[in-house]
Amino acid sequence: MAAPEGQWVLMATGRSPTNIAVIKYWGKRDEALILPVNDSISVTLDPDHLSATTTVAVSPSFPSDRMWLNGKEISLSGGRFQSCLREIRKRACEFEDEKKGIKIKKEDWENLHVHIASYNNFPTAAGLASSAAGFACLVFTLGKLMNVKEDYGELSSIARQGSGSACRSLFGGFVKWCMGKKDDGSDSLAVQLADETHWNDLVIIIAVVSSKQKETSSTSGMRDSVVTSPLLQYRAQTVVPSRVLKMEEAIKNRDFDSFAKLTCADSNQFHAVCLDTSPPIFYMNDTSHRIISLVEKWNHSQGTPQVAYTFDAGPNAVLIAPNRKTATLLLQKLLYYFPPQDKDLSSYLVGDKSILGDAGLHSIEDVDALPAPPEVKIPDQKFKGDVSYFICSRLGSGPKVIADENQALIDSVTGLPKGV
Repeated sequence: MAAPEGQWVLMATGRSPTNIAVIKYWGKRDEALILPVNDSISVTLDPDHLSATTTVAVSPSFPSDRMWLNGKEISLSGGRFQSCLREIRKRACEFEDEKKGIKIKKEDWENLHVHIASYNNFPTAAGLASSAAGFACLVFTLGKLMNVKEDYGELSSIARQGSGSACRSLFGGFVKWCMGKKDDGSDSLAVQLADETHWNDLVIIIAVVSSKQKETSSTSGMRDSVVTSPLLQYRAQTVVPSRVLKMEEAIKNRDFDSFAKLTCADSNQFHAVCLDTSPPIFYMNDTSHRIISLVEKWNHSQGTPQVAYTFDAGPNAVLIAPNRKTATLLLQKLLYYFPPQDKDLSSYLVGDKSILGDAGLHSIEDVDALPAPPEVKIPDQKFKGDVSYFICSRLGSGPKVIADENQALIDSVTGLPKGV
């Protein structure tokens, strides 16, 4: 390694989106390699609204691998972190920066320790796929730092070993995680079905019902379902294969009617599997059920799906509208039932705030004046405070390098997170 020993810090920063599955992944056939029992399909969300940013740094002066998540140091001893680090180091290539006098040979990477700082711009472990964004970002950014030449499909199979759904965050738009057949998992990777421009009319509104960490983690929930739920076996072998084909067709043809029906049905079946597990797992709560009821009544009253809903392993609702106009109607209905606890409307909806103006909602008075949705025969009571806040988003792109060093999370002199 050239340059005076320990005098340099080499860094890379990346940003990766989160994704929401419309055909769910639930259950592993191999716990260690994180190989699923079925294919899954997801939509990638706009990283401006939901993403992980990660800076990785390497220096001969670092005595050990260390990681900080959202400003707090966390242990890197877990098998999943170690798998990702090991697989990327294995594929690292020679690197040279003549200006800084840094030369790293392929074999040197094994002996260099990394510092990792990661930040999610949304709640961690609350059922919004924070681990998917985080591990995708870790693998993508480590790959950039260590001059890895593998394509995104190959990187996705490494990210999968950190968190299953992370493999789908290596691409934008619509993504399929192919379960694969091989025992070593080499064919269990993500492929992009269509990029984010293919169906860019879609608007996604997320109701954050709870940003608290969930009681049953996805990992332990899946393990219990695989062992105890007969419905999971039936779902994986009989239901999902044909549903995946229909979903691919719906995406290709931008057929919202089919897309919405499949999305809602698959979400409901996933939660039915959770209930079929022993002991049963309850990810949704009363607010989740009220949102489903609101959407189902609206869809039924129109005779055709207006909006799709899907829930991951948590109570938060992800609602997908076919266009901006329908999304504004959806927002009016949501705010009628779930008005903000305080007077501040601007912090109650984050992400693309311009939709508030489109919906004619400029103040709390406008929310108070909203009429009851016409499909409701007897206006229901309101549930103030049951939704923490809403996020308005859209389809987004895959991971990107952030070249501006001011946006790096690690100080290039100390090699420690900024502010630590």
